[in-house]
Amino acid sequence: MVTGKTIFSKVWDSHLLAERPDGQSLIYVDRHLTHEVTSPLAFEALRKAGRRVRRPDLTFAVMDHNVPTGDRSLPVSDEMSSKQMKALTGNATQFGLTLFDYFSPYQGISHVIGPELGLTIPGITLTCGDSHTSTHGALGALALGIGSSEGEHVFATQSIWIKKPREMAITLRGRLRKGVTSKDVILSVIRRIGTGGAIGNVVEFVGEATSNFSVEERLTITNMAIEGGARTAIISPDEKVYEYIRGSKFAPTGADWGDALEQWRSLPTDPGAVYDSRIDFNISELEPQVSWGTNPAMTVGVTESIPSPSEAPTKEDALSVERALKYMGLAPGTRITDIPLDTVFIGSCTNARLSDLTESARVIKGNHVNKDVRALVVPGSQLVKRRAEELGLDKIFVEAGFEWRNSGCSMCIGMNEDKLSPGERCASTSNRNFENRQGPGGRTHLVSPIMAAAAALHGRFIDTREVELIDPEELAPGGLNA
Repeated sequence: MVTGKTIFSKVWDSHLLAERPDGQSLIYVDRHLTHEVTSPLAFEALRKAGRRVRRPDLTFAVMDHNVPTGDRSLPVSDEMSSKQMKALTGNATQFGLTLFDYFSPYQGISHVIGPELGLTIPGITLTCGDSHTSTHGALGALALGIGSSEGEHVFATQSIWIKKPREMAITLRGRLRKGVTSKDVILSVIRRIGTGGAIGNVVEFVGEATSNFSVEERLTITNMAIEGGARTAIISPDEKVYEYIRGSKFAPTGADWGDALEQWRSLPTDPGAVYDSRIDFNISELEPQVSWGTNPAMTVGVTESIPSPSEAPTKEDALSVERALKYMGLAPGTRITDIPLDTVFIGSCTNARLSDLTESARVIKGNHVNKDVRALVVPGSQLVKRRAEELGLDKIFVEAGFEWRNSGCSMCIGMNEDKLSPGERCASTSNRNFENRQGPGGRTHLVSPIMAAAAALHGRFIDTREVELIDPEELAPGGLNA
């Protein structure tokens, strides 16, 4: 009996160049994104070997991880940041790469600008020296995070050796209730499967709920699939994806657009396709989620309380919970809504797109940040920033007491000037709550943009299902699509 093929299999097979007896496959790479932090060693290795970048036209350099997000008319004060940014400029010039530098109107986080500029399109393979490269799978691309040595191989050969992952389907069914978001969905998925539940797999998100999500909501889901251990994630493209790409800077045009559409429409997973494993989630009864510990699986609903080590299924798990509670400064039984906050961060490649800022502004407008909270908004790209300012979103945030910043990874990773102080507690729309992730001793709670916005106003977490959202027409006169 002939079975259908998954989108992953279709993209994999069309890019397969060679196979080795040890199970490694050589895959052609269509796009390579590189940034200032992971690229220096790879470029230096090229120089030492006397090699060039094989396809500079398919390689794009981006400044994102440690760029300052404040006033860009000022010198970069951090010595390491300045050094890495200058190095990327020099390497991009030497090897003939397109560079989105500190002052580019298209600068931003790699996983934000790739989709919004049309660098990411369905059916391609894409690599980047960052674990959250899985984000691009929301557009139907096979996107792989790679290390420095692999980056050197892609630079030199436009290909990568990789063991073929298994295939896992995660079916999302039902409809979200008001105040619950795609961020809550992926946090709940990771909570259920654990941080290792998808190891060795490419996860394809399927089901009617997946189809109902906007492209930007899907980007949030594929972005965080890596936190469940997945090698990457992917979603079959549809008309929403094609319209999202249409007219973007690097999107196909003219007759090429028609040809691209024809090819893209052949990509979605066929009926009857077989996966190595499947998991189903009904999201209809899901409540807003808040992480409490030091990995994204340590998450509970907003109406729940901090768990106790005694509730853990194994001794090892109990020790992990105990360590997380100590680091986070939390006691078992504490209600999530009773946890006070010092900082709110709306940003990162998970939740710093225009829709994320819009939903946050719908909570914020006409209100003011709690007197004990520092709150900042860092758009995912300069393009997002300009579009938000055209809608007047910046004024809404600033009038409410938020800091309105330039684009970059910012407090998500704490490699730049935006850091938490030891013991400081942050509601963050980012993707990782590891120890010291946002600064030495910083305590991170992962939440959705609307939860972060509400928490900024109240100084604590609240049930966002009870929050009144400003009507879009009131938020931006003429409507958000004006």
